[in-house]
Order: sequence, then structure tokens, then C-alpha cells
Amino acid sequence: MTSADRTWDFIVVGGGPAGCALAATLARSAKRPQVLLLEAGRRNDDLALRVDGQRWQTFMNGDLNWGYKTTPQDHCNGREIDYSRGKVLGGSSAINFGVYTVGARDDYEEWASLVGDDLFRWERMQARFRGLETFNGAIVDKNNAKYAAPKTSDHGSLGGLKVGYAAEWEQDLPLMMDNFEQAGLARNPDHNSGDPIGMALVINSSHQGRRVTATDLLTGAPSNLTVITEAPVQRVILEGTKAVGVEAKGARYLAAREVILTTGSLDTPKILMHSGIGPAAELQKFQIPVVKDLPAVGQGLRDHFFAPLCFKRDPTTNDRNAFFGDKAAMDSALTQWQKDGTGPWARYSCQIGAGWLKSDRLVQSSEFKALPLAVQDYLQRGTVPHYEFMTHFPLHLISPEATPDYSYVCMLVFLMNEQSSGEVRLQSSDPDVPLLFDPKFLSHPFDRRACIEIYRQAWEVTKHESFQKDTMSTLIAPPSDSDEDILEFWKNTLGSSWHMSGTTKMGKTGDKDAAVDSRFRVFGIEQLRVADLSVLPVLTNNHTQATAYVTGVTCGDALVEEYGLDTLAKESRL
Repeated sequence: MTSADRTWDFIVVGGGPAGCALAATLARSAKRPQVLLLEAGRRNDDLALRVDGQRWQTFMNGDLNWGYKTTPQDHCNGREIDYSRGKVLGGSSAINFGVYTVGARDDYEEWASLVGDDLFRWERMQARFRGLETFNGAIVDKNNAKYAAPKTSDHGSLGGLKVGYAAEWEQDLPLMMDNFEQAGLARNPDHNSGDPIGMALVINSSHQGRRVTATDLLTGAPSNLTVITEAPVQRVILEGTKAVGVEAKGARYLAAREVILTTGSLDTPKILMHSGIGPAAELQKFQIPVVKDLPAVGQGLRDHFFAPLCFKRDPTTNDRNAFFGDKAAMDSALTQWQKDGTGPWARYSCQIGAGWLKSDRLVQSSEFKALPLAVQDYLQRGTVPHYEFMTHFPLHLISPEATPDYSYVCMLVFLMNEQSSGEVRLQSSDPDVPLLFDPKFLSHPFDRRACIEIYRQAWEVTKHESFQKDTMSTLIAPPSDSDEDILEFWKNTLGSSWHMSGTTKMGKTGDKDAAVDSRFRVFGIEQLRVADLSVLPVLTNNHTQATAYVTGVTCGDALVEEYGLDTLAKESRL
């Protein structure tokens, strides 16, 4: 009997963070249901993809990346912007930049409020985050102990994701953290406490010099979990309005209980639409029979985006030229890494700093005051930031032409809580053709004002004397700090953080902008759920791989409770 002839209890479509977390949760429940995890990409166990210091380049491997781009962006001078997504078991956790941040306590309280379900309150979500991780909060160099002070109660020690701080840092990272503090930016002892406000050491999804991916959650999985790769799902198999399986490359995989889509904000809507679930007018335009008219599918696309700020620095403050300017040194370092995971490739570009910050100037702007009162209230809650400021982005690993001298510091300024809302839509009746992705970056006046104010504030930090004493020249910045020059700079340099969300949004029954309920069920379709970032009613204030993981676990907990799969354990999780 072939795999495609079998019936599973649960079919999870998509082997990224949400899918792996969900499949592992279901498979390890006491009653051991039969779980199938389908992934469109292939397995890739090549250790070279796990080199911590090279995690910034993995997305350039075309075999691992869908290679998506946005449509030409009207407010970004017609640019098509990179929209990378992982095409491999592990999903985008295999190609992202390895930042592991959980977001703000108030994000999850807002999520629970918007959908009317305490399942998403911070206390419960934090318990799931703790269950996911094995956290290493050690600062190896005692001279750097002041830069982090995580509390044991905020972290886990038994989860499948080994996260924490790098054992070795580049020599100018402490210098930069001190510069920020001297310039007036408060220090945060742990950005994953539920309160991300302030400058912090970034917690990495890496351990002992190696990238951590979603596949680590599948390690030691019981035999009732089956993983099939290179199986891109084209559509859900429906009997009337009940999901009974999925079709992938002509093969049919059947589910006795539930089909759960976890293919992300760019692909989950595609599978739904090609199954006849989505905006009726769009489906009819491409001769797709309408099973359920669900206008919210494909709408509500939101993302975080960023712009760079880069300076040449005094070469005595760091030793990057000695490493990146010497191919023999890099080759020798790789040999050492292959031996035991240590050495320069476990130090260079492995530890960065970032802060989530508020902007009083933004709050005082007319664009802020024009927002709905509920949005204004949310943006002024204690743990909700307006922007992120990151240091030690290794620009030369991604754009070697940007600077021939490695004695530089590149910072990124990210807009949080963008108010622009985009869409993904069909461009073909062929389910193998990607959707059109239009995030409509900078289309909202608040976002344009926010980008001006947050960039100007970040730039001012670099003008403080503590920073200026080691600055040789400006490499990347607007020609002046005028509103016009800063906004034009954003239009020409803005990049996506690949934090796409919201395209099958979760909400209450009757919400016109929602496609699934608070237990992840697609409205109007039995036995079909969505459990990835596309359901987010709030774009969390973080780098969202952690949110994808916890979304998968939360759906798993809901299913375990609903089907009585683990009666003894459910009370502690829910």
C-alpha cells in the first residue's frame, strides 16, 4: 500500500515552524493519532546550511527558496521587493536570519481580545513559548555580563528549540551597546520577557555555532508521525463542504479527522482559493468552482519592513578585515567549524543587538491622531513598540558590493505596527503558479510619517559623541534629514523582513475581515483549519518565526483538547 492510499487522522500541510510544531504536538499526544506532515520542498540535512555565521546567506540558495517577489510597489518607486520563503523541510526557519523574539505581552492580550478567546492571552502563550525552547542564557565572557539578565521563569529548559546567546561576540558589539546607552537608549535585560522595550542582546535560534530549525522539533518523533517531502499540495479534497484530504502532484492523501494548512501567508490562501474557498468573484474570474464565498481570504496582508543606516568605523574597534579580507582565514575557520562547531564562524555575525523603541514624536503627529481611537490606544500600551533598531547587520554577506572594507557597522530601522494593508490574489487557474503578492508598502499616511520619525531618531543616536568618535564616514543614509529625503530613501531602500501575516485572518463569527475562528477552523468548511501566520489578527512586534512556532503549538493544543487526545496533559497546557 502506498502512502497516498492511506488515511491519516490528521494531515498537516507545510513543514515550516508552524507545521512542524503542530505535527509534533499532535503526534506526541497520549493517544498517538496517525499524523501526516506534507512539505513541498525536499529534506536537506547538509550541515553546511547550519553554519551560524553564514546563516545570513542561506536564502541565496535557490534550491531552498521559492524566490518570490512582490508586485511593483506604487509607493516604493515601482520596485519589486524580495519576498523569500523557505522551500525545504523546516520552511523559512532554514533560510531566515536566526533572530528568535517572541514579541510584546500586549500583542497577545490584544489577539485574545480581538478573537474573544483566552487561548491567546499572554500567560498561556508564554507557557507555550517556554515549552518550545531550551534556553541558554549564559554570557561566556564575564566582562559582558551586564548586557543581559534573563529570568529563569521567562524561559524553558526542555523544549526542542535550542536558543540563546552566542558564546563569542565580535569585539565592537559591547562598544555599540554602550554607545546606545550613552545616547539615551535604555537597556533591556531580556527582550523575550514579554516586554521588548529597550536595547537588548538578541536571542538567536542557534546553539553551539549551529542554526536551529523547525526540523529539530521532529527529532525523536514517534512512529505515528509520517513526513513526506517534495509533495506540494495543490488543493484540499472536499466532499460538499467537508475536507477529507489533500491532493499533491496527482496523489491523494486522506484525513479521517482534520486537514490543517500551515503553508504561510503567501501559499495558504492559494491552496484555499484553488479549492474553491475565497472571494467568489476572484475564483470565477479563473473558472474555479466556488464552494465557499469567503472574501477575507487573501486580504489583510501585513509585514514589517526596514531601511539601512551604515557607517565606516575606525578599524581599531574591530578585526573584521583580518577575517573577511582573508579567504584562507575563512576557509580554515570553516574546517574548524566542521570539526566541533567552534571558531570564527561561530563568532563573526553570530551575535547582534536590537531594541524595540517608542517614538513620542510619532504619537504627537497629526497622522497618529488621525488613526482610529482603538489603534491609538493599542500603540500606546506599555509593551508595544513603534520601531526596532538593530545593530551589526552583516551587509557584506548579503551585498558584497556594498563595501570593500569590513570595518563598518550597519544598522537597520524597522517599522512596527504598519497600518498599510495589502493583499494576495490569483493570477492563474494553475495551482502551481504563485499568487500575486501586493503588500502595498508605504500606502498609508501613518506609515510614511512613522518612517520619517523613527529613522530620524535612529540617525540622531549615531550623531552622539560616543558613536561619532569612532565613525570615519557615512556609507548609507539619506542625503539630509529632511522629511522629503528620508521618505525618498525609504522608497528606494525599503526591504521586507519576510514577516508576512494576516491573509486568512482569525476573528469572531460574523467578522467580515476574518476567514477562520479562534480555534483555527475555516468558516463554512468542516474539518479544515489554518494554523500559520496568515491567521494573525495582530502582527506581533518581533521577528515572527517564534510566533509561527507558537501558533502551531496553540492549534495543536486546541485539537488535543477537542479530540481528547491527551486528557492528562491538556489541563496544564490550556
